[in-house]
Amino acid sequence: QVQLVESGGGLVQAGGSLRLSCAASGRTFSIYGMGWFRQAPGKEREFVAAMSWSGGIGLYADSVKGRFTISRSNAKNTVYLQMNSLKPEDTAVYYCAADRSGYSSWPSEYDYWGQGTQVTVSS
Repeated sequence: QVQLVESGGGLVQAGGSLRLSCAASGRTFSIYGMGWFRQAPGKEREFVAAMSWSGGIGLYADSVKGRFTISRSNAKNTVYLQMNSLKPEDTAVYYCAADRSGYSSWPSEYDYWGQGTQVTVSS
């Protein structure tokens, strides 16, 4: 099993920045890819960003491309999501997820999920 704990959410004004963290523990050697997803009230969970656990180029949703950056620290077993130029429409609960066999934009492909952290962007 892999346990994921997100942190770093909060309230920020439009145009501001936040950095989310996702700490992984347990059988982290089984992780191939990590992803960030978000879910706003009344909406389906949507893809934000993903990357290989070993590093490399990230995969991004068009809505966040150029504003968000996914990165990781293998030494800390942590994945980050740097969010800049935040907009009110970025308001959502943000979840990190781990995939044992790849990384993609499909939530159903992921095996483990964190509990989520709230991000609220005021206008």
